[in-house]
Amino acid sequence: MEVSLTEPSSPSAIAGGRIEISLRGRWQAVPAFWALGQTIIVTGGRVKIARVHDEEWIEEEVLAPEEYIRAIKANREIAKADIFTFVQKVPHITPCYTYPMELESTAVARVGNFTEWWDALPQISRKNVRRSNKRGVTIRQVQFTDDVICGIAEVQNETSIRQGRRYPHYGKSFEQVKRDHSGFLDHCDFIAAYFDGKIIGFLKVVYRGKVASILQINSMMAHFDKRPSNALVTKAAELCSARGVEYLTYARFNYGNKGEDSLREFKIRNGFEEMLVPRYYVPLTPWGQVSVKCKLYRSPLSILPRNVIRALVAARVKWYDLLRRTRAGVAQ
Repeated sequence: MEVSLTEPSSPSAIAGGRIEISLRGRWQAVPAFWALGQTIIVTGGRVKIARVHDEEWIEEEVLAPEEYIRAIKANREIAKADIFTFVQKVPHITPCYTYPMELESTAVARVGNFTEWWDALPQISRKNVRRSNKRGVTIRQVQFTDDVICGIAEVQNETSIRQGRRYPHYGKSFEQVKRDHSGFLDHCDFIAAYFDGKIIGFLKVVYRGKVASILQINSMMAHFDKRPSNALVTKAAELCSARGVEYLTYARFNYGNKGEDSLREFKIRNGFEEMLVPRYYVPLTPWGQVSVKCKLYRSPLSILPRNVIRALVAARVKWYDLLRRTRAGVAQ
């Protein structure tokens, strides 16, 4: 399950044992409590999973898991969890604990030396960045102003379908976009791609010590030929290197059994490679023990065979293409 957390946690953010988080582009209230200097949240349906709020976007790592386990059990009236999950942070790939675990596929680029990162890119990737510049795209590090928020909204509202699926950020208002992107402003950068004075793409990178993470990157499909996304990643790598950041992460490298797709290819062409980091699943209840043993916490992408996933993805693409053409016909 992918959890997108885009609001900094604090004791004051918790009201009545709940906090609002962004799940798949929509804000939802989930059980939460404050302990050990962090907000612990619980998500999930059949299997309730506890984790540190903002885990992927903060520098702190879970170093004493037994203390978190005790805190979760002590707050069971607020947060009824079956499993506590936590992950070791890049680049720590050697397991440190004996809890049940799986290796989590993470897309990582080594950006400590920008020149080395750039020279290691495929020729086509460097060509795309130069092409972006030649075709009139300028890349700027920008502040989170109203103008930038409006630009982000225009990019997100260009189309309701992206990569063959419904785009969860389509149709959002100025205030919704502002809320979505207001997290981590004290340790992040916004990078925008401009063409003819208009934002056609953006990237948000969050810094956490020697590691930085791309929280979101998007660009207008109408300007795909100008390769703004390639130029945005290059600027992010340059900023990271200048700040002494050694690793830049970009979500998952492999999504379960999905295999190759356009996003994975984009990451490879921009210097990202797979790093397998341990993610632990600690059972807290008898049902949690069954769930961990049977791996019921896994997403469908980790369970279904690759050929089934590909067939379902192809069917989804055809379905949304049919919807798009039907709506276009009705509009005419």
